[in-house]
Amino acid sequence: MGKRYFGTDGIRGVAGQFPLDRPTVHAFGRALGRVLGARHGGGRVVLGMDTRESSPWIAEEVAGGLAAESVPVDSAGVTTTPGVAFLTHTGPYEAGVMISASHNPYRDNGLKVFGHSGYKLPDDEEHEIEEEMDRLRADGGGAPLRLTEQDRLDRTYIDHLLSTLETQLDGLRIVLDCGNGAASHLAPELFRRVGAEVAAIHASPDGRNINNGCGALHVEDLQAQVVAHGADLGVAFDGDADRAIFVAGSGKVVNGDAVLLIAARHLAAAGNLPGRRVVATVMSNFGLEQALAAEDIGMVRTPVGDKYVLEEMLRTGAALGGEQSGHVIFLKHATTGDGMLTALRIAEIVRQSGESLEVLASALQVFPQRLVNIRVREKRAIGEMPEVAAEIRECERALEGSGRVLVRFSGTEPLARVMVEAADASQVDHYCARIAGAIERAIG
Repeated sequence: MGKRYFGTDGIRGVAGQFPLDRPTVHAFGRALGRVLGARHGGGRVVLGMDTRESSPWIAEEVAGGLAAESVPVDSAGVTTTPGVAFLTHTGPYEAGVMISASHNPYRDNGLKVFGHSGYKLPDDEEHEIEEEMDRLRADGGGAPLRLTEQDRLDRTYIDHLLSTLETQLDGLRIVLDCGNGAASHLAPELFRRVGAEVAAIHASPDGRNINNGCGALHVEDLQAQVVAHGADLGVAFDGDADRAIFVAGSGKVVNGDAVLLIAARHLAAAGNLPGRRVVATVMSNFGLEQALAAEDIGMVRTPVGDKYVLEEMLRTGAALGGEQSGHVIFLKHATTGDGMLTALRIAEIVRQSGESLEVLASALQVFPQRLVNIRVREKRAIGEMPEVAAEIRECERALEGSGRVLVRFSGTEPLARVMVEAADASQVDHYCARIAGAIERAIG
């Protein structure tokens, strides 16, 4: 049976509407408390949240539900998702809850749950929570619990990030786009403490401006500000700061693929890249695979989603993994993608290498890519469509060693997605059109 509340990244929806209405959120808190009691004999929980106007009342409903099950709660206040993961893993907590909808608009919100391991809860525990929630929702909710933020928790997280740095960043000029989100008060303090000259933009959250034309999905203003300030680099965070997108001094965008290459080369040179292996997803550009191969570094691909990247890293012992979107995991220091940690690492590499971010990123030659969406009447296995399978095989033969093809169905829409990458742009268009045409004839 599919999950009723949890998706691939916790529970998410419009704040105030199911499944983020008050009775359901309160039931979630009680259900989490009961599962902790049954599985772990109880335990303390830490709560964190981003800057959405709905986050405080959602936190109080979760805390009220936990209190109803006699589970004590500590509030970290406004902090990042990786901050909650770190606190849960290193503190006296059996679980941690982050209240955020990441890069979504302010009206949305969500609940992400971490176990003491610092990793998101396994599916079986999420199912148990859902079953309890169904039983408890009939009670109609309960009393919220007023929370008092414990400032020391943020300090613990910031001190941890600082401890990972080997080189001070004195004089490095950096523009931080905080997305009016969780990084707004943390990131400027972090970089100033290591000596950087910081210009912070979109760091004045009002509850409704989170991700609004700013942050990791909207870097146009950051590009302009980096150039205007003559900065060495810029960093844009999303709402909960688990991802980071960079801008070089020229204003050029440096995405997660380039970050993976820069970090992989640095770690490998220091002997800190076990197996000379990096984990990425099927969406990472073929140019990354080629650039890593030139350094004798292998790349393993997973389905889209940082959850799958982390699973493969743990399975293979990889130290570095991430997504083109800017979720990057440095497993030595974090159990999840951490935008501020990634920003520290890249800034440190810039300082230690003496090279600009643009020069470091230039080793990545991005291959031309085309992505086509085809509306389909059904989702059928490729092997059941001989003409489509034949076109894909022909494309893969033609591009062997110089490109790739990816065909997959959308998980939420009646769409087939065809993506082709190659050094030759004319080949990209040619084969993308052939495969898309075959799909349209078969199931369009």
